[in-house]
Amino acid sequence: MTHPTQPAADGAEPLPLDENAIIAERRAKLTRLRGQGVAFPNDFVPAHRAADLATHHGFKTRDDLQADRIQVSVAGRIMLKRVQGKASFATIQDGTGRIQLWLNDEGVGSDTHEAFKHWDMGDIMGAEGELFKTMKGELSIRCSAIRMLAKSIRPLPDKFHGVADQEIRYRQRYVDLIANQETRDTFIARSRTISAIRSFMVSHGFLEVETPMLHPIPGGASAKPFITHHNALDQQMYLRIAPELYLKRLIVGGFERVYEINRNFRNEGISPRHNPEFTMMEFYAAYTDYRWLMDFTEQILRDAAQSATGSTTLTYQGKAIDFGAPFARLTIAEAIRLHAPRYAAAALDDPAWLRGELGKLGVDVNDPALARAGVGALQLALFEEVAESKLHDPTFIIDYPVEVSPLARVSDNAPAITERFELFIAGRELANGFSELNDPEDQAARFHSQVEAKHAGDEEAMHFDADYIRALEYGMPPTGGCGIGIDRLVMLLTDRPNIRDVVLFPALRRED
Repeated sequence: MTHPTQPAADGAEPLPLDENAIIAERRAKLTRLRGQGVAFPNDFVPAHRAADLATHHGFKTRDDLQADRIQVSVAGRIMLKRVQGKASFATIQDGTGRIQLWLNDEGVGSDTHEAFKHWDMGDIMGAEGELFKTMKGELSIRCSAIRMLAKSIRPLPDKFHGVADQEIRYRQRYVDLIANQETRDTFIARSRTISAIRSFMVSHGFLEVETPMLHPIPGGASAKPFITHHNALDQQMYLRIAPELYLKRLIVGGFERVYEINRNFRNEGISPRHNPEFTMMEFYAAYTDYRWLMDFTEQILRDAAQSATGSTTLTYQGKAIDFGAPFARLTIAEAIRLHAPRYAAAALDDPAWLRGELGKLGVDVNDPALARAGVGALQLALFEEVAESKLHDPTFIIDYPVEVSPLARVSDNAPAITERFELFIAGRELANGFSELNDPEDQAARFHSQVEAKHAGDEEAMHFDADYIRALEYGMPPTGGCGIGIDRLVMLLTDRPNIRDVVLFPALRRED
């Protein structure tokens, strides 16, 4: 059945008539509250939280609580409410959980009790009283005083179904958080994950730093930047695509272990695994290489999983992932042959064959990013098509070609590859790291190659950063650096299939 609609009072999307009627009724109640005094008081400070009360007193018997006579004060949003003759019940929800209230004329006064009967679900109230347990054993508060603290004008979603519409969940995250415990649990786990990573990094001698969000030159990754204009400086600026080049400047300056957890911005597509604004941790350690980085990255993720979930073994979309076992390590060619056996005897070092095969797979080999590509970049493109999605268990793909690794150190044993890895879990990239290129002349030459690629049409190629070259000319010690995608890690740890599920306010098209 469809409902007739009418424009909302604030010009928002039209609401069903019955919902508009509810809002009108609640506005009338608010008007009456204003006539009685302060409608939105801010002088009530709860002394207790629902979860703490359950932890410290939930195990006690009814007789113990009656003997203890524990007085408490709480505040929260009314989520359930029922009136039963001379007594009323309400369940309120604070930032830690829920607790039941019981009130009657004798406890709070007949006038206050009568007023409560007209309060609505979603209203925020404060309550004082004594802890007790009901006949069913539910920890509750026998109220001696209650107050309306904030009137809710819009009705909450159906209590049995919560917020099911994904668009509403992402656009109105505040409603999603009110209605869905699962959503709150996801973001609590995210916070615990980041906190655990910070503690781990500090315990291993890393200094947390903050580097600029606005860059005069976009650098540190191959990506399209967001462009803005700085009025006072009268110059074009870019939201950062990566903090890498600034963090390595700090290594030059003498901070031998640094890390940063913060936002990056890339003006690219939106998908279940991509949000244009995302959180990364990048860390750099002097006198290390990419082998050390792989070992250390395993330790970071293992510790984060244990801290956030209580285990190093978890299930993601129905399949187990074991962070406790050593991560596999494969070259690009090894991964192709292992996960796409039809290429077991293929000529993976033949650029003409690779181009032909990529064409069969629907890849535009004339795209500027591939038109000038050598064997290494073509192999990587084939890997992305036939093997990447099959890397469910944690796997380091190692030894990336020089042409797609403009900031990584070349291997001493093979001049066409670099000491670089990417970590894949559940078919998606989670981390990227390498032994850093600290030869200023080599780095300058690589930047020049990137500029040529940009002029040829590759929009994601890097700019030439003269100041970074100058920093390297002062001397940077041998260094390893890695970036870990925090959003994708939280997706794994909370079994969320979409990156929007783990970003509080994901990027969306404007509602109007």
